[in-house]
Amino acid sequence: MGDGNRSMEDGRQSAVALTNIIKEFPREGGGSLRAVDDLTLSIAKGEVFSLVGPDGAGKTTAIRMMCGVLPPTSGSVHILGLDVRRQRAEVKQHIGYLSQRFSLYADLTIDENIDFFAEIHHVREYRNRKAELLEMTRLTPFRDRLAGRLSGGMKQKLALACTLVHAPDVIFLDEPTTGVDPVSRRDFWRILSGLLKTGMTIIVSTPYLDEAERSSRVALMSAGKILQCDTPEAVRASFPMAVFEVVVDDVRTAAERLRPRLTADRVQLFGDRLHVLLEAASDPGEPAARLKTLLTELDINARSVRQTLPSLEDVFILRTQR
Repeated sequence: MGDGNRSMEDGRQSAVALTNIIKEFPREGGGSLRAVDDLTLSIAKGEVFSLVGPDGAGKTTAIRMMCGVLPPTSGSVHILGLDVRRQRAEVKQHIGYLSQRFSLYADLTIDENIDFFAEIHHVREYRNRKAELLEMTRLTPFRDRLAGRLSGGMKQKLALACTLVHAPDVIFLDEPTTGVDPVSRRDFWRILSGLLKTGMTIIVSTPYLDEAERSSRVALMSAGKILQCDTPEAVRASFPMAVFEVVVDDVRTAAERLRPRLTADRVQLFGDRLHVLLEAASDPGEPAARLKTLLTELDINARSVRQTLPSLEDVFILRTQR
């Protein structure tokens, strides 16, 4: 597993530090559910850090503990050296939090929503700041539109503007693009990339592995534990299998024929093609030859077979299924 403290090796100060964090929730009828299991992690200033995993992995619980919204059962959380439990009021001045259900006011305009959140955070003279945020999110032409009449992508950009109005040093975004169209997702991440130039630290939870590719580092989470934490490049490089992209006319039938011979976790559907995982060999051409022979034996007419780099999704699927 990648070292969660790896980012500290370059001398940058820690923006977020979690030490042995455990969070348990009581179960009906007795006992408890451990949602986050002994999480230790350091996130450097100026990183964009992604927690990636399916529903129930513990991402939201971890984010809420980092923000001080939810107390850990045990362990400690520090933001910019401040203890989140003991110095919560001071921590709040330095962070922004965009939850899964960020509360915009549908009967207020874009302008009025930003004004409202500026006043909540006791921001004075925020007129220039609001103009910057509207320009950054491309919402200036719509500033007089009611929030209730915005598209899903525009609502998320407005929510981000409200989160940023008090100029926090660290922002936490809990699945900010879930349910948002692909174009708006790309636009949202363009905005986040721009924020990095200001030195801001960004922690994002997401179920989308393609989004995690844009991060400085990514933590793959499952069942409350971090399976691996490293740069996207290092995570992919650690993959022990050779990955082949197979293009066929009927991917489902081809998958059904291949899985009994290779096991289910080694044959994955990726849209209109398959990813087939084979044991690597000292001879780079051997796995490809083996796969082509297998396709012929199973009467699968492949239009193309080519070795490709593993994706984060390949890594995550193999790790969770193992």
